[in-house]
Amino acid sequence: MSVWPAWEVRESAGATAWFQVRLAFTDGARVDALAVVSEGRVSIEDVRAQPALSLHDLAELADWIEEPLFEACGGGDEPRVREEAEETGTGRRARPAWPRGIEGRWLVAQEYLAAQEEGYDPVLAVMCATGHSRRKSLRLIAQARDAGYLTPGHARR
Repeated sequence: MSVWPAWEVRESAGATAWFQVRLAFTDGARVDALAVVSEGRVSIEDVRAQPALSLHDLAELADWIEEPLFEACGGGDEPRVREEAEETGTGRRARPAWPRGIEGRWLVAQEYLAAQEEGYDPVLAVMCATGHSRRKSLRLIAQARDAGYLTPGHARR
């Protein structure tokens, strides 16, 4: 992992600094991020990854870069890394935690049926609502079907 200063703007009350962050993995994957430090807080402004990050990995990005960013900022009070979602009160995660069990299955079924009625892709709607991959969303949909919240997907022969 590498962190280096990009630029800094000084104001009468303090300074705002931008940092380039690069995570390079042994398999050739790479994540480049632009983080801004202002008033002891760190925000992630831009992320580019090859291959693309899953929503789960994107939510974990803040944890991956927090300590190296703190070291690059030069100590003092440890800055808290936050994403834009934190400003809306949802914390570091890009989405709120999805409920497990019966409640989660019922909510998956509601998302699925609402998207179906509106003519949208129901699997994509579940993916967006839960923040999970297509495979995990299909598994959740299957669990909702097994619980009886959705009709069978196809007729068995």
